[in-house]
Amino acid sequence: MEAKLSRDRSTLGERGCHADPTKPLCTMITMLQIGADLRSSALVPSRGALCLFLLLLYLPLGISCPPHCQCSDGSGLMTVHCSSKNLKEIPRDIPKDTVFLKLDANQLTHIPSHAFSGLTLLQELDLSQNTIEKLDTAAFQGLSSGLKLLDLSHNHLRSLPKEALARLKAKIRLSHNPWHCECTLQEVLWEVKLDPVSVNEMACQTSVQEEAIGKPLVQVLDSGANFCSSRHKTTDVAMFVTMFGWFAMVITYIIHYVRQNQDDARKHLECLKNMSPGTLAIGSASGVGLEL
Repeated sequence: MEAKLSRDRSTLGERGCHADPTKPLCTMITMLQIGADLRSSALVPSRGALCLFLLLLYLPLGISCPPHCQCSDGSGLMTVHCSSKNLKEIPRDIPKDTVFLKLDANQLTHIPSHAFSGLTLLQELDLSQNTIEKLDTAAFQGLSSGLKLLDLSHNHLRSLPKEALARLKAKIRLSHNPWHCECTLQEVLWEVKLDPVSVNEMACQTSVQEEAIGKPLVQVLDSGANFCSSRHKTTDVAMFVTMFGWFAMVITYIIHYVRQNQDDARKHLECLKNMSPGTLAIGSASGVGLEL
């Protein structure tokens, strides 16, 4: 290309460019001459160094993405996609500025304590379609009040610890889990903010009340059912049985004590009756002698 421009320059002539330097061809020739002069004076780096500089310029700095995951920061919001990666535990090295974290459709069975500690900008956490059976009490400790959605639907959860979700202000999806409906679960639901879209899909697979099995949990509670009342009744019965047991033990001891004393008194009377009159007289005389 440089040779062609040189021929064009010679064809156009020096006078033509001086006469009208605004011509496109003259402008290109001038730029080419400046570039050649700069290269000859070593002011312009080599092509390889220039490419490396441009690569470093456009490469995001300070971003580490977990293995098998994809990280993108479109619109300035960091999104980490770890969906359908057969993950069996929460990935490490999740960027601290993550806003959306998708861990759905994996093989997670347990969420340990402080699993998402440090993700203070997190707004949505998707843990749906796993096989989660257990949440530690401090599983979500460290997440800020900025969390807007927590999806735990389509898992294997049967119960929840009270403290696991207590401080979260996010909408929580708990549908399509094999819930065991009892007092603790009812108390947890009183404290959390359920997602209204999926709340009717949260059903009792087992329950302390047989009439609730197979029915939506919200429908059961709206009908006036109270799982905690059953536990209170059971506690009251246990206390009554315990108190009755102690009372029976006390009565048995008293009866045994009275009978034992009666037996001793009877034996003493029989002993007195069996004593001869002479023995009694001697005993009386001895008593009188002692008095004198």
